Amino acid sequence: MKKFSLTFLVFAISITMVFGQNQSQTNEIKHRHSIGSSLFMLFNFTEESADYALLTYGYQLTPKERIFAEYNTWKYEEPMGTYGDSEELYPGYVRTHGIGFGYQRFHWKGLFNTVQATPFMKQYYDLEGEKIQKGFQLYLQFAIGYRFEFFKKRLYVEPAYAIKYWPVDTNIPVDFAAVEKGTPKTIIEPSLNFGFKF
Repeated sequence: MKKFSLTFLVFAISITMVFGQNQSQTNEIKHRHSIGSSLFMLFNFTEESADYALLTYGYQLTPKERIFAEYNTWKYEEPMGTYGDSEELYPGYVRTHGIGFGYQRFHWKGLFNTVQATPFMKQYYDLEGEKIQKGFQLYLQFAIGYRFEFFKKRLYVEPAYAIKYWPVDTNIPVDFAAVEKGTPKTIIEPSLNFGFKF
């Protein structure tokens, strides 16, 4: 009986300490919500525009954990795995729209990593800009980066690198598939996101 009482007492103290610590961490969060985008959207004003848009809403669970949802769209004329270095372009272009969900974990100061999954609806267009058919793509990414905070930690900028992988890509038109044949299903790309906490 004494062993049981001692075990129960140690367990109760441990649980109290854990929840007490979590409560104090929760009180440290002044601004749980955030809204953000990508500074790479500035490339939309250049001749090489991908007609890219990103809008992110985030929610801070703890000082080290954040979840987010984001709307993402862009247009491209070549396989994603060889983007910028493709030997052959599509006979048209692809426009994607997706809403993704992710988890961000902070490890030390502003150092973080992110995992994210985005299902995309793809619309294929021919050279005349006419719609051909629709497809679906599951887009996964793992990023590592650093958050810099400004103005009493209300504004942030997050330079990062991400490994991106699309294991599911369905209903590709035959002539688009011919261009994609043999191209990688992964790519490593930089990102430069920013946001405002409220």
